[in-house]
Amino acid sequence: MTTTPSGRRFPSDFLWGAATASYQIEGAADEDGRGPSIWDTFAATPGKTLDGHSGAVAADHYHRTAQDIALMKDLGLDAYRFSLAWPRIQPTGSGAFNPKGLDFYSRLIDDLLEAGIDPVVTMYHWDLPQPLEDAGGWPARDTALRFGDYARTIVETYADRVKVWTTLNEPWCSSYLGYGSGVHAPGRTSEVDALAAVHHLNLAHGLGGRAVREVLGEASTLSLTLNLHVARPDDPTSAEDRDAARQIDALANRAFLNPVLDGYYPEDLLKDTAHLTDWSFVLDGDLETTHTGLDVLGVNFYSTQRVRRVPEGVEKSMNDGHGTSVATAWPGADTVEFLPQPGPYTAMGWNIDPTGMTELLVGLSTTYPDLPLMITENGAAFEDVVTPEGRVHDGERVSYIYRHLDAVGEAMDAGADVRGYFVWSLMDNFEWAYGYHRRFGIVRIDYDTLERIWKDSAYWYRELLRTDALPPVESAPDLA
Repeated sequence: MTTTPSGRRFPSDFLWGAATASYQIEGAADEDGRGPSIWDTFAATPGKTLDGHSGAVAADHYHRTAQDIALMKDLGLDAYRFSLAWPRIQPTGSGAFNPKGLDFYSRLIDDLLEAGIDPVVTMYHWDLPQPLEDAGGWPARDTALRFGDYARTIVETYADRVKVWTTLNEPWCSSYLGYGSGVHAPGRTSEVDALAAVHHLNLAHGLGGRAVREVLGEASTLSLTLNLHVARPDDPTSAEDRDAARQIDALANRAFLNPVLDGYYPEDLLKDTAHLTDWSFVLDGDLETTHTGLDVLGVNFYSTQRVRRVPEGVEKSMNDGHGTSVATAWPGADTVEFLPQPGPYTAMGWNIDPTGMTELLVGLSTTYPDLPLMITENGAAFEDVVTPEGRVHDGERVSYIYRHLDAVGEAMDAGADVRGYFVWSLMDNFEWAYGYHRRFGIVRIDYDTLERIWKDSAYWYRELLRTDALPPVESAPDLA
């Protein structure tokens, strides 16, 4: 790989895309037979989301798909990563499927293909049908079995047009934030439930992966998207701090990588959490099911963490970047402290450190040298301002994307097999518990009018996709 005066150059077959998620952009929450999800319920509960915001309307993508696909085509996307809303397709999570829901995604896929854009489909991006939560949610084994049935139906429905299938997006968040700290839907706070959810999400991946492989055979591309953590010891010379980083790595990373790629749960994870659970929810044969291997691993990366063992008598800091709660997202890690990071920061309060991207990708390629990687989310929220002329000069976002793509290139120079990059996000959206107060999009959504406004980052990204070379950051305002 070479660089040019205007920035790093990527291979001509590098896949360029943008990503979204169903509940964050679709809206139409009670239309055409869609059932309620855990996020509908969570957002309707006072105090759970900023200003009580919900995804009921979001970016209204459900009614504006033609406009949005035209936008993607104008951007020059090779691929579009989106998720299917389980409650839109199967309203109760079991039993009958909703023809109108299936038809919506069928039309979306057809229109993408007609525009020359490959659909990259995520089966599950956090919007669990509420009836399944009422029956126990992800801590219950039956939820994974219901997912397997749902996965087989959707793969069979779209197999003639979709080849790249991602089973789950960020099961770390679904388990630890949904059932541990409670800052995400469904808002439960149990360390034991969080660990059971980890396993049943891994099992769901295995069942979904089996459906992909059995229906599509060699034509399939099976993926799983993980938000892998780069947790560095505060003092690398301290055995205690290194052990704190090891413990977080087990919970955040190896709890998902090992069952899927190696067929086991790490011994240190089981030991660290033995006082909470005996892991008896892992039944005979489960790890054969989870051990699917992958055709490509999706990597979501935004920031890094800095950890240490809490010194005796010191009040613990929890700057892990995952919201505030009296409960923990880190089962069994009571003595691990997440320290404040040096800036600069995004509007999420996350530190900006592209070296973490290189470190993560090189580490993965060292551990799994034959596993292709794909950046399935990377981007940043900033306080965007619309000028009187209707422009959004988001130079901070352009710089963030530029620096992280350069870090991806450094990892590729070091031997990492990275096949593509999906910016998060195509458009501003419902940012979970932060409601509409955080904007990640390269396209601005005016939430009063639902008008789409290209930010400078969108024009810059279009130029990158046209040339496969990083344009100068300062060129972004002139590329419109």
